[in-house]
Amino acid sequence: MNFRPRTKEEPEINLIPFIDVLLVILIFLMLTTTYSKFTELQLTLPVADTEQQRDHPKEVVVAVAADGRYAVNKAGVDGKSVDAVARALREAATAIGKDSVVIISADAMSPHQAVVTVMEAARRVGLTQITFATQSSAGARAGNGAR
Repeated sequence: MNFRPRTKEEPEINLIPFIDVLLVILIFLMLTTTYSKFTELQLTLPVADTEQQRDHPKEVVVAVAADGRYAVNKAGVDGKSVDAVARALREAATAIGKDSVVIISADAMSPHQAVVTVMEAARRVGLTQITFATQSSAGARAGNGAR
């Protein structure tokens, strides 16, 4: 029989696997976290630095108000449907010609669907040249200067 007292070994905590697990969790959280600053972007559209608009006789200007109302060449359109806008575009295009350019002048706060409706109406009428009116960034800061 061995009656000698045994030397007690100190318990040891190995930190390397613990650190490895924490690093994996940290990387996982970094990759799966949604960044709230991307959802809080304040957008003010449209603004662009452009040249002064030239007078083109073959233009059809479609204005889209913030509440979704339409006006084609400063004449109001009855209704908000694609057919109503297409009728107004067809009348304006026959007076000007089929190779006219549609200029969509939409309010920055107008619904996206309203602009898409104008684009669909232009496609139905056969007007394929579409552009968007913007204001210069200096005019946007001053509150005027639409081009």
